Amino acid sequence: MKTALITGGNKGIGFETARQLLEKGFYVFLGCRDLEKGMEAVNKLKAEGLVQVEAVRLDVTDGYSVKESRVEIGNKVGYLDVLVNNAGINGGSPFTALEASIEQFMSTFDTNVFGVVRVTQAFIDLLRNSNEPRIVNVSTSVGSLALQSNPQWQAYDYAKYAVYGSSKSALNMYTIHLAYELRNTTFKVNAVCPGYTSTDFTYHNGGKVEIAAGRIVKYALIDRDGPTGKFFSEESNPITGEIEW
Repeated sequence: MKTALITGGNKGIGFETARQLLEKGFYVFLGCRDLEKGMEAVNKLKAEGLVQVEAVRLDVTDGYSVKESRVEIGNKVGYLDVLVNNAGINGGSPFTALEASIEQFMSTFDTNVFGVVRVTQAFIDLLRNSNEPRIVNVSTSVGSLALQSNPQWQAYDYAKYAVYGSSKSALNMYTIHLAYELRNTTFKVNAVCPGYTSTDFTYHNGGKVEIAAGRIVKYALIDRDGPTGKFFSEESNPITGEIEW
């Protein structure tokens, strides 16, 4: 049976990603900062007949929590097939480069970048035990330097979030280096933008969460001939999905 860990898995895109992987026969661990909310999410899924799921307390900003979750999951399974680094925050307001506080930048990077590093490094040994390990870093087209600097980009004048965008650009660079270091293995490592989606994160503005999660699942399930070290946003490029960093 294939296994997956999804950070921030108790709601929004993470929760729907869990549902779709469960429907494909995975055993899914929901990494949740609040274990009680994680249990509520598990109960919802089990009520739908999706029973191969459990919640694990995992706060990506807390190194001890990450290590404890690695021990807990490692005691239950000896391998991990898929890691979806989904947990993230939008940085709050003000959004501009001149007004956002240092504290905003620090807390956002701690979750969106350092949190990914903590989790990936903690679980890399379990991933190495998989025959075809996959890492999906949930990113955003807002983190593309190429698009953000292109006045012809359709979102050029309104997708300007200095704190959030900077953190996702840093995450993208980490994705590139991670994929490079794992290039001679069976790993596939990609950054995926789920698109502007109606969740708590966007104050319930945007598209359907099922579509967003499907984009993540697509790259969690790619075969051995699939891409690695790439950046995908199907909203920005409906033809191939791949966009410039």
